[in-house]
Amino acid sequence: MILAASKSSPRRCNPQIFCYSWRVPDPSLLILIPAYNEERRIEPVLRDYAEFFGKNYSGEFQIVVVLNGCTDNTLGVVRRVGAEFSAVHALEFREAIGKGGALIEGLKLAEHADLIGYVDADGATPPQAMLTLLGRMDKADCVVGSRWLAGAVLHQSQTHLRRFISRSFHLIVETLFWMHIKDTQCPCKVIRRTAVERIHPTLLIADLAFDVNLLVSLKRAGLVVLEVPIEWTDKVGSKVTSSLFRSSLTMLLSVVRIRLIYSPFYKLMRPLRPLEGWVYKKLRQPPPLPGPDSKRSEDGK
Repeated sequence: MILAASKSSPRRCNPQIFCYSWRVPDPSLLILIPAYNEERRIEPVLRDYAEFFGKNYSGEFQIVVVLNGCTDNTLGVVRRVGAEFSAVHALEFREAIGKGGALIEGLKLAEHADLIGYVDADGATPPQAMLTLLGRMDKADCVVGSRWLAGAVLHQSQTHLRRFISRSFHLIVETLFWMHIKDTQCPCKVIRRTAVERIHPTLLIADLAFDVNLLVSLKRAGLVVLEVPIEWTDKVGSKVTSSLFRSSLTMLLSVVRIRLIYSPFYKLMRPLRPLEGWVYKKLRQPPPLPGPDSKRSEDGK
């Protein structure tokens, strides 16, 4: 067993010699950051996370930025920070695959860590907030940050319009899935590797409704999801705000699709798939990945 020194661990002392303390290292950690044209915002976020976890996390950790069709210099920024911090890496996709698509691809790296977390590239969630979630992983398979629970610290709240749309979306999700999670969309979550490997084939939503897909899959697999208050700052320049109508409509379509996947009517809707693709294209949003019935039909050919 490998032991690592820790100031916070219980001490064993012999006053005539010295005091020392030991603890088992924290589980290995993979932090995913999906990014689309984030050259102006991502560098301080990467530096903050790399420095914070280097000082405050005893286990091995890696930070992987999943670039989703970036057309700016986000890759160059990530490489520059990675040259200074060896834990920072880039996984690039030249074509736009959506935030959910980036996370689905990033989660394929789950075999390399015990715990997998993800946050946005805008720095809305400080690294200490993720560390708080990691501290609760002994009680769940997935810990979800929440901006709507008592105890949450909001340094800069969302606009009234975004709050209205957020709460309306929550009502729709709760009506469709009855998960009793107040903030499905908070982009700060930590999941066990075993849980990721179990549900990954059911992750199909490539847009911002990916979080709902993830949580529904976890719940249906009988895994434990714990929601805890989080520290949060709403950031200026959010890509959700700039395309609020398109994003909201796409998310509505996607959560309805998730609900249909688990209904007896889903197979009957196969002839409408081309129309579904056309709608997502018109909304300039990434289409969902093929559903389970599509995969089975392809395997049977």
